[in-house]
Amino acid sequence: MAEVSKDDVIDALRQVIDAESGGDIVSLGWVTSVQVKDGNKVTFVLEVPPERAADFEPHRKRGEEAVSDIPGVMSVTGILTAHNPAPQAHRPPDAPEDGGAMGQEVLSGKMVLPTIKSIVAVASGKGGVGKSTTSANLALALSRLGLKVGLFDADIYGPSAPRMLGLREAKPEANADESKFLPLENHGIKIMSIGFMVPEDAPVIWRGPMVIGALEQLLRDVEWGDLDVLVVDLPPGTGDTQLTISQRVPVTGVVIVSTPQDIALLDARKGLNMFRKVEVPVLGIVENMSYYLCPKCGHREEIFAHGGARRTAEELNCDFLGEIPLDIRIRETSDNGTPIVAFDPNGPHAKAYMEIAGAVWDKVTAILAGGRKAPRLVVH
Repeated sequence: MAEVSKDDVIDALRQVIDAESGGDIVSLGWVTSVQVKDGNKVTFVLEVPPERAADFEPHRKRGEEAVSDIPGVMSVTGILTAHNPAPQAHRPPDAPEDGGAMGQEVLSGKMVLPTIKSIVAVASGKGGVGKSTTSANLALALSRLGLKVGLFDADIYGPSAPRMLGLREAKPEANADESKFLPLENHGIKIMSIGFMVPEDAPVIWRGPMVIGALEQLLRDVEWGDLDVLVVDLPPGTGDTQLTISQRVPVTGVVIVSTPQDIALLDARKGLNMFRKVEVPVLGIVENMSYYLCPKCGHREEIFAHGGARRTAEELNCDFLGEIPLDIRIRETSDNGTPIVAFDPNGPHAKAYMEIAGAVWDKVTAILAGGRKAPRLVVH
């Protein structure tokens, strides 16, 4: 089978004509990236004028159809983004200089979802501190507060939501017109993860741009419905994913998860400072694996020290949201697909998560009411 070249792809994309300007999407400069993997798997990026972002989904679909007609193409993925303002040469003559209402809503390229009222990211400076366990239980606790909640697993390389939420064998289905995926549901919340698309033991071997494209497409192409809050489980660290989520997704605030020991807190500080630099409000710090309480004798042992996250929060002038103990039941219930908040909703550990969820939601509502309006997310 002959390999597909980038020139083949570009020639096919020239068939997609923009009715408003009369030019094709290549000549207009909207095709900013073309990748051909393994000789037959194509990805292209359309970077479009922000004030027309909502109108460009048909262009993306026609581009995919045109490329799929090239002999030898096995798969094609078109990614739609609106990072940059429209070039003046192609700005519609009646469009205001600032992009008008749409230009203001997308905030120079941020996605907007009108059905999602707020977005809470959960982050950690390093791996292994229980961030995904915290994300899942926080989402469930917010749901128990009576909120409509979704959980977006943004860890492309290490997705854990399918296992933690009891959906290991589940696959998302398309909506009625097959334009978007329907999120899976369990324990009263809506869930989406790359883990639903690939086998559990299959590595995702992608470079940064592919990861970013997948994240944007998963957010854009999911029919979330009305949500009070979308919890985003970020991967550990301060890399491409964290920066892209901060810049492309209108995050209302972020929760930092750390264990009490100094080495984890050093990385937690880095994560907290990164979000402050990109102007994402830090809602507070959670201290996970804070202590161990023997179930037989009641003896308390502070295995990883104790109180480090509280002191760090005080030093960095942010809120301390609460502490979660090191307990085998928290680990077992997450591994078995029914996190502790769902498994034992009236138990002490669930109550600890409920208190954290209450504190988080109080801060979110204060942000929304205080003028820092959460930009709306629109799934195209």
